[in-house]
Amino acid sequence: MRTYELIIIGAGPAGLTSGIYAARKKIDFIIITKDIGGQTLYSWDIENYIGYQFITGVELAEKFKEHIKEFNVEIRENEAVIKILKDGRSFRLVTTKNEYLAKTVIIATGRKPRELGIKGENEFRNRGITYCATCDAPLFKDKIVAVVGGGNAGLDAVLQLSRIADKIYLIEVKSELTGDKFVVEKVKEIKKVEIFVNSKIMEIYGDKFVNGVKLRRNDEIIDIKVNGIFVEIGSIPNSEIIDFVEKNEYGEIIVDCKNKTSYPGIFAAGDVTNVFAKQIIVACGEGAKASISCFEYLKYL
Repeated sequence: MRTYELIIIGAGPAGLTSGIYAARKKIDFIIITKDIGGQTLYSWDIENYIGYQFITGVELAEKFKEHIKEFNVEIRENEAVIKILKDGRSFRLVTTKNEYLAKTVIIATGRKPRELGIKGENEFRNRGITYCATCDAPLFKDKIVAVVGGGNAGLDAVLQLSRIADKIYLIEVKSELTGDKFVVEKVKEIKKVEIFVNSKIMEIYGDKFVNGVKLRRNDEIIDIKVNGIFVEIGSIPNSEIIDFVEKNEYGEIIVDCKNKTSYPGIFAAGDVTNVFAKQIIVACGEGAKASISCFEYLKYL
C-alpha cells in the first residue's frame, strides 16, 4: 500500500487552505472528504471575510474550489474517514471506501450541529425539523417557523428566513440574544420576527409534519403553532475518528500555536480544534499554519 507524506481530512476552509499550502510545498498528499466547502456551504450573508464586502457561503466555497483546482490537488470526495490508527511510524486511515497510509495527518473535519435532545425531535427530523437554514429555508416559503438559538448561527437563519417565511419566532434560552450586536439590531428591526428570550423549547409535536412547539418561559408554558423548526444551538467537533490525541472537555482536539496535537505527526486545524473563534477566516489561517508545521516536521523524518 502506498504511503503518502500527508493526508488531509476535510475540505472546508481549513482543509482546503492546508491543501493549497501543501501543494506549494510539493508535499505528496491527498485530501479525503465527505464534501467540499464544509460549514461555509451553510453560511448565507458573509460580510467579514477579507477581500469581499459581501459574499454568500456557497459563492465563497466555489472560490475555494477554483483556487485549489489550480494546483491539481487530488481530492477523494464523498468518502468519510471512520478511524485513524497507529501503524508503526505511520498512520492508517480507515474510510467508508478504503484504507490509506500516511506519515502525517492534518485533521480538519470541522463540526456537526448540536441537537435539542427533546421529545419529538427524532420523530419529526426532516419532517419540519432542520439544522441548516441555507439548505432548507426555501422549503418554508410563506410558512410560520421557529428558530432555536440566539447566537450568530440563529440570527443568520432568521435573516435568511426573513426573505422567505411569513412569520418567524426566535427562541433563546438566555436572557438576551448572544450574537454580534450589529446582527442583533438587524434582526430586531424585522417586523415579522417575534423574539422569546428566557425561553426553553420543551417539546415538538405534530401529525405527519411539525405542527407546533411548547416552550417554558420562566414558569409559563407557551404553545406556538409552526410549520418548521430551525435548530441553531451550536455544534460538536467531529473528533471521534481519533482516540490517541488530547482533547478538551468539549471534545475539541487540543493544538499548540503550530497546530501540533499531543501525538507527533498528527496536526489539526479549524473548528475541530480548541482554537479561539470559530470563523471562516480563522480556519483558513489555521489550515495554512498546519501545513507549514507539517512540512517542517516531514523534513526531519
